[in-house]
Amino acid sequence: MTTTQNLKAGVMGWPIHHSLSPRLHGFWLDRYGIDGSYEAFAVEPDHLPATLRGLKARGISGVNLTIPHKVAACAIVDELDPAAKRIGAINLVTVDDNGRLLGRNTDAYGFEQNLLAAGFKKQNGVAFVLGAGGAARAVLVALETMGFTEIRLANRTLDKAEKLARDLSTPDCAISVVGWENASQGLANVELLVNATSLGMDGQPPLDFPLENLPKDAWVTDIVYTPLKTALLDQANMRGNKIVDGLGMLLHQARPAFQAFFGVDPEVDAALREHVLAGRS
Repeated sequence: MTTTQNLKAGVMGWPIHHSLSPRLHGFWLDRYGIDGSYEAFAVEPDHLPATLRGLKARGISGVNLTIPHKVAACAIVDELDPAAKRIGAINLVTVDDNGRLLGRNTDAYGFEQNLLAAGFKKQNGVAFVLGAGGAARAVLVALETMGFTEIRLANRTLDKAEKLARDLSTPDCAISVVGWENASQGLANVELLVNATSLGMDGQPPLDFPLENLPKDAWVTDIVYTPLKTALLDQANMRGNKIVDGLGMLLHQARPAFQAFFGVDPEVDAALREHVLAGRS
């Protein structure tokens, strides 16, 4: 596909130099022959409202948002999609023809699509999630969408996990809180274990989480992708569990954004993964 219109989009964060999004979207722009650009915008938190409101005047059709803007932007946009309302954060802002800002969250979508692309098929509907931050909120909403009926949640700060469970539990998806110290004892009959914390990421403390109680046919996924194969995934892989790294979540969450910006639903494949991985510092 080739367009004649110069379409502009980008990603906003503070800092932003680490973002892989320009490399990711740039690959798709080249692949589909689109006359467009996708840039990284360093935006201080105090400048976020004015910068978002000024998108239309600058000819920018929309932006992705990363740390620390995902929550603050919810109060700036004119409309939130249902997933964004539940998660309480947005990572995609588009500008409509009237200049209104529409906020969406595609992190839950990216998480779900990453698992499905790896071949995961829900069986008994029991999952275990580590973490209670913004990423965990997106993961819990994704699991509910996928039809999970029971989720066990563990976080180092107990009251934060309890609040999250109260916020997101539904009649169809019960979220129960497990104490962090003995969390691994709650792995019986779990079919999916998710690390939604930053533990195990390069530069962060390690994640010490024994897996001896996890069924051998369970899947393990980590939202961390630096390193690509975390210690948790390595441990799971060595005992025979199927594993899914976190890079796919990044790639798949970008698909709805690219389609909104440039009008094409792009493909996530091995060539894209290799290109994005090559850009990691």
